[in-house]
Amino acid sequence: MPHIKVKPFDTSKFKELDFVEFSGVDIGDEKMSELIVVNRDNNILLLNLIKRDNEYLIKQSRVQKHEDILFVKEVLNSIAKSLDLDIIHSNTNIKPFKPKIAHKFLKKIEDFYEFQTDFKKVALEIGFGSGKHLLYQAVKNPDTLYIGIEIHTPSINQVLKQITLNGYENIYVINYDGRLLLQMLQSNLLDKIYVHFPVPWDKKPHRRVISKKFLDEAIRVLKVGGELELRTDSDNYYEYSKELFENCKDAKVEIVKNQDLDVVSKYEARWKKMHKSIYTLTLTSLKKSEKNDYKIDFGFNNLGIKGKIPTKSLIKDDYFVHFGNIYKEEDDKIAIECSFGSFSMNEKRIIYIDGKKREYLPMQPAKSIINYKAHQLIEEVLNGECN
Repeated sequence: MPHIKVKPFDTSKFKELDFVEFSGVDIGDEKMSELIVVNRDNNILLLNLIKRDNEYLIKQSRVQKHEDILFVKEVLNSIAKSLDLDIIHSNTNIKPFKPKIAHKFLKKIEDFYEFQTDFKKVALEIGFGSGKHLLYQAVKNPDTLYIGIEIHTPSINQVLKQITLNGYENIYVINYDGRLLLQMLQSNLLDKIYVHFPVPWDKKPHRRVISKKFLDEAIRVLKVGGELELRTDSDNYYEYSKELFENCKDAKVEIVKNQDLDVVSKYEARWKKMHKSIYTLTLTSLKKSEKNDYKIDFGFNNLGIKGKIPTKSLIKDDYFVHFGNIYKEEDDKIAIECSFGSFSMNEKRIIYIDGKKREYLPMQPAKSIINYKAHQLIEEVLNGECN
């Protein structure tokens, strides 16, 4: 991660920089850390300054993982030069960067808010792993757009390389949680959903991909006749999923044991050699769902802070809110670190408050129902309405 270590200096000088929107000290740690909000041409970068006895460390905030490392390095170098800082160490040398691999196929969650495509069919694979099945299906069915979702970055990079090398045009890849993505997709959009060999989570069943809520969302986003295909080698996961599948309304269920597929991962091949049972559960939607026309607005209705900020996490059935460090500038501008949303893939944001506005930085949260519920709770806390 790009950073610079410098000799101690007067940090009030940050206010002299026209690209610094906020610089405030942490009111809870004896002012040993600060938050700096940089705004260059509406490109927001959050930085933390950590004070040590003989040096100050300036680095990207834990709240934000800025995708453009070159931009982060440029900002750090600009700060050091503009304030004439005495640099002890830095790793901000700018070297030529290779172009990003297949960048047009790597999507952000925002790309699916009002998703449209010219492809006749759309399929979703949740947790594509090595990508062998995803790539096979894309080649076999060129009229279908395949959306592959995965949280393991090396797997994503490997699939993007294959897309580039082979010139595939019908695959989108996204680094996100499939359960949250389903909430954002339009009703009756998908022809197929694949969930192959998900982590069983026997000791933490609440973390499983398959749940009643997941199946409800799956039926909503599937077309009439669209299918959810679950494959698992876990007896426990099979029994758990079988009960959920068979209790689904507006759907029919088919279960096959040890089904042979055209494409087999190395793990499945190993399990077959071990004579391990593999279960395929297929849920077919029989219902045309109503349009999900709910409106999600992450704006705030009031200004300032009227309530006490809790130090403990606020835990609800399917989401949480946790307030972290609070930073304050001399003119009463306030920035609050906040984690919230899903237990499996939460959002990290700064809630920025001054006399004119409350807003999330560096951007608004992803438009999921879970995040919206958390946002409503955050607003209640700030308004002093939360018991």
